[in-house]
Amino acid sequence: MPFRLTAVVLIGYCFALGTDASLAVDDQPLERIAFGSCAKQDEPQPIWKTIVETEPDLFLFIGDNIYGDSEDMNVLRKKWNQLGAIDGYRRLKEVCPILATWDDHDYGVNDGGAEYPRKKESQKVFLEFFEEPADSPRWNREGVYGAKLFGPEGKRVQVILLDTRYHRSQLVKRIWRPEPGEGDKGPYGPNEDPAATMLGDEQWKWLEEQLKVPAQVRIIASSIQVIPDGHHWEKWGNLPRERQRLFSLIEKTGAEGVIFISGDRHSAEISAVDPGVGYELIDVTSSSLNRPSKWHSELNPHRLGTKYTDENFGMITIDWQEEDPVVRCQVRSIEGEVVLQHRVRLSQLQPPVGD
Repeated sequence: MPFRLTAVVLIGYCFALGTDASLAVDDQPLERIAFGSCAKQDEPQPIWKTIVETEPDLFLFIGDNIYGDSEDMNVLRKKWNQLGAIDGYRRLKEVCPILATWDDHDYGVNDGGAEYPRKKESQKVFLEFFEEPADSPRWNREGVYGAKLFGPEGKRVQVILLDTRYHRSQLVKRIWRPEPGEGDKGPYGPNEDPAATMLGDEQWKWLEEQLKVPAQVRIIASSIQVIPDGHHWEKWGNLPRERQRLFSLIEKTGAEGVIFISGDRHSAEISAVDPGVGYELIDVTSSSLNRPSKWHSELNPHRLGTKYTDENFGMITIDWQEEDPVVRCQVRSIEGEVVLQHRVRLSQLQPPVGD
């Protein structure tokens, strides 16, 4: 597997230069990007065998990679080490690079944000586990956000890993009296405070620069859902001004090829909407790797098709051989079967010429 071994070395090389996405890690374009979220470290994780068998070029771990939920860093380290000792995960590390961001449970507190008192220490534990090179800019940031480029000019994939925890403002509670089957569940309402933030000033500035980097496909990993509406659990819609800021930034920078991937919900779905950026934005939610919720009635007016509630992982495949490359956004079962899919041409992920 010469490409995968070379990619690992060059990822470290790019980080050593102190860059995020100014260098491509390899001339070989990415064709198969797997991803997933929500993995309980002390429960069986047979899905890794299936993921390895799909031969991904890259795996993105996008949150709740463990269930740490502690202010004690020794507890967090122990739980990260439990994940690291799992045979299937160790095998995945051997066959492809792994990039990661976090969500609340591996951050340290359920539904936590900027108020978590041990976030700096937790970031150190996170970066140590994922063997971040010593010269990586992620060591010097407030938050674990980062980006990477893969592939040659014309077939370039950019991976942007957002941190939706370190700077996120407090959530607003709503009056909630759950009814079975109501389809409108959860404790949070919209926070309309103009000062409320999802990413923090520095990450917003960084993201704007990343969206200007030339790339044909731009995978933006958000631990929480970006597009879905209807439920009242964690999502970008809890900070509606910030979600609109994200959409407006995509439009302002003319960023093409944007596909969101998200986790958190312990079920999977694919959502799509055109919020005025010039093309349809897709959000592929894959959750959970080993902690599925067997029943979900959440509403989502942007959902394409149905939800999938068994163990699953996500996959984005890109057929660069086509004149207009085909991008397939997929959710796959624990057996590796495609259970949800949305297929688009690369030309459909570009704003109109002249806009």
